[in-house]
Amino acid sequence: METIKINDRNARLIGVPVISIALALYIQPDSFFPVINLHKAWHWLSTSFLNTFFIWEGCRFIFVQSRIWYPNYNQTTRRLFYEALAVLVYVFVITSIVDYGYCYYILGKEAPPLFKGFKIGLIPTTIVTLIYESVYFFESWKQNVKKTEILARENIQSQLETLKNQLDPHFLFNSLNTLAALIDDENKAAQAYLDRLSDVYRYVLVNRDKNTVTLEEEMQFLDAYIYLNKVRFRENLQVEKQISVQGYQQQIAPLSLQMLIENAIKHNVISKDKPLKIIISEDKEGYLQVQNNIQEKKTFEKSTKVGLQNIINRYQLLSDKQVEIIRNSDFFKVRIPLLNQN
Repeated sequence: METIKINDRNARLIGVPVISIALALYIQPDSFFPVINLHKAWHWLSTSFLNTFFIWEGCRFIFVQSRIWYPNYNQTTRRLFYEALAVLVYVFVITSIVDYGYCYYILGKEAPPLFKGFKIGLIPTTIVTLIYESVYFFESWKQNVKKTEILARENIQSQLETLKNQLDPHFLFNSLNTLAALIDDENKAAQAYLDRLSDVYRYVLVNRDKNTVTLEEEMQFLDAYIYLNKVRFRENLQVEKQISVQGYQQQIAPLSLQMLIENAIKHNVISKDKPLKIIISEDKEGYLQVQNNIQEKKTFEKSTKVGLQNIINRYQLLSDKQVEIIRNSDFFKVRIPLLNQN
């Protein structure tokens, strides 16, 4: 989640003196009306100002840091709990310092009861909290609306990229069913190929509008896609999977693995002398890695990198973690974040 930046300079410059004056008038109105007592008025105004200033600045720091430590929506309850605890402790310490350090030792006034200043300090604390939490709520809402719109556009782009050559679904599946009926029952290889082809198109149609699917679903689809390519390349295409049982329950952007496998096949030589080796593995940092050895084709159409950029853009909206691309003379690796179920 992006860090929300709030321009609150004017609010602080105006809010602190206004709240200070209002607080002093509310607590000790007889110091100002009907005749102002300069000595008492200075005492309450200065005390209110110090309390309000330090409470505002300290609480502001706590609010900003809490959103850095707990930025995600599913961490809201934890953030508010620790935020409230830190604010209460801080306000108690500040009001005690002002009451005893400033009022008693500097102004020479009688020290107030221990919790009196704390109770009064809760007034500016409540005001400051409402201001920042309200602004943070509306800014978060605006960001989420914006992200939803962007993600919708990215999904449309992904659909166009993946399905640009696809025929009408009903016509396609009717044609596949007709083809299946024409294949001899003894031709098991052709039947198996047709079944996997149907699985691939069915998965694309069912999941093209989703933001995420489980890794288990994506890998079942990928197995069918790899099978279709292995019929063509046979053992010259080697795909190894290293994923834990828990990893299969994590979420992933649909069709992202297929795009990476497709890119590897499209841009590398695949032959008996130069087999293409693809490793799909899970690491301890919560990433899924797709790595292939590099043996680039000498002549092929220039890559537009639309598919890879689409994956990067989608994950920018789905996760705080970024897609990582690593390339050297030996291998090409893409690391995509595994997403927790919410």
